[in-house]
Amino acid sequence: MTNIDPAYLSEQKRKELEAELLNLKMVERKNIAGQLEYAKSLGDLSENAEYHEARDKQADIEDRIADLEVMLKNAVIISGSATKDKVVVGSKVLIQKAGGDKIEYQIVGSEEANAAMGKISHQSPLGSALLNKKKSDKVLVSTPKGDVQYSIVDIK
Repeated sequence: MTNIDPAYLSEQKRKELEAELLNLKMVERKNIAGQLEYAKSLGDLSENAEYHEARDKQADIEDRIADLEVMLKNAVIISGSATKDKVVVGSKVLIQKAGGDKIEYQIVGSEEANAAMGKISHQSPLGSALLNKKKSDKVLVSTPKGDVQYSIVDIK
């Protein structure tokens, strides 16, 4: 049996994923079943593009359902009340690039990562370098343009 990494989710993201799962099971499965029945009624399945397209869509839906079920089963809910002495998933971290501006990121699970919104994955190079570090620590992150050093200004 393989060890599955936990999915770090905010309460809001957990609710969004549960709603998506319910929709896939209750609505999308029924829609695709109807499409398959219609496609079967057209006759020869070997050259029936509608049937093959519906089967592919059904496989995609079933894959997403399985992924969501595993993710939600192994979810670790992060809260805004993360510790302030070290960086953990859920922490907001104010960092400063050597000689650069300060920027704040929240460390989140990969499902919620969105750098434009200031949310970086705990699995990203910067996110993983920051984990378990303390205020005033320095981290070195390898990037395609070379190593970049950051200082942790504050943990919120």
